[in-house]
Amino acid sequence: MVDVETLKKHVFDIVGALHAVHDELGAGINEYCYQEALAMELTDKNIPFVREKSFHPLYKGRELKAEYRVDFLCKGDVILECKAVTELLPVHRAQLFNYMRLLKMPCGILVNFYPRYASIERYFYDVENSVLLGSDVKPFMSRAS
Repeated sequence: MVDVETLKKHVFDIVGALHAVHDELGAGINEYCYQEALAMELTDKNIPFVREKSFHPLYKGRELKAEYRVDFLCKGDVILECKAVTELLPVHRAQLFNYMRLLKMPCGILVNFYPRYASIERYFYDVENSVLLGSDVKPFMSRAS
């Protein structure tokens, strides 16, 4: 089962960095500017991260040539995907959910910097049961969905 309380502490620190970046840069600029500023903010706050973490998904235990990149992997267990779009769509959530599932990561954050107030969604992934949990820790979606 997911240790939600520990993950919530990790998320709290990261969300603080997200708000700091949005407060400083404001709404509606390029996604890559937000990512660059976020890397600086995470460094300033001593939050460990890897930017543009690449990985190859597995098929029946064998690595595929296909390559994916997550925007940030923070604290070793939180995937952070950044967007700067008019609104978050199901395809953006699906991208995060697939990264969480493929990397077996217990926590994901989807942030949209574009609006006046940053939109931040938090999700948890129960690897053992292949169940995605919303920030309220209620099942959001299972692999069978």
